[in-house]
Amino acid sequence: MIDELRVASVRRGRHLEYLTIGWNLLEGVIALASGSIAGSIALVGFGVDSFIESFSGAAMLWRLHVDDLVRRQRAEATALKLVGVSFLMLAAYVGFDALTALVHREPPESSYVGIALAMLSLLVMPQLARAKRRVATEISSRALEADSRQTDLCAYLSAILLGGLSFNAMLGWWWADPVAAAVMTPIIAKEGLEALRKRSPE
Repeated sequence: MIDELRVASVRRGRHLEYLTIGWNLLEGVIALASGSIAGSIALVGFGVDSFIESFSGAAMLWRLHVDDLVRRQRAEATALKLVGVSFLMLAAYVGFDALTALVHREPPESSYVGIALAMLSLLVMPQLARAKRRVATEISSRALEADSRQTDLCAYLSAILLGGLSFNAMLGWWWADPVAAAVMTPIIAKEGLEALRKRSPE
């Protein structure tokens, strides 16, 4: 009976990761395209984060397809490392671009597509994160728990992005966009370090 419950939970986890990959690929394409057109550091960073979350989802999907206990533990540890490294890479990228934009006073154009994308992400990501945490608890997966926090992070970044884009579009505060990106940087880095510090026994 316990095995059957675990199998069902793992299956739900796989479905959630397929949804994560699909959603974030679409979100990433839209964010990168609109961010590049508008010259928005925060929006481009958000797009890169979406691709990294797709990468994280693929790593978790691989881990959820491993049945052998020893291989599962190894896959769990590898998935955690991949998630952590992905966070740190994104933090470095976003932080550098935000600083460059502030120093050179590079004002972005308004992006209403970006605003709509951030609002939609704020609706979707918290629900997806909660669903992942439930499955992570059921199968005792620290990697899936870390992945759920990455999904939470996407929601936080959506709120920060929404603020930066809205202030720029409505009030003409050009600096709100790189400041929003700069605010994202330590949050992203913290999550990366926490994922790398974890161990994954089952």
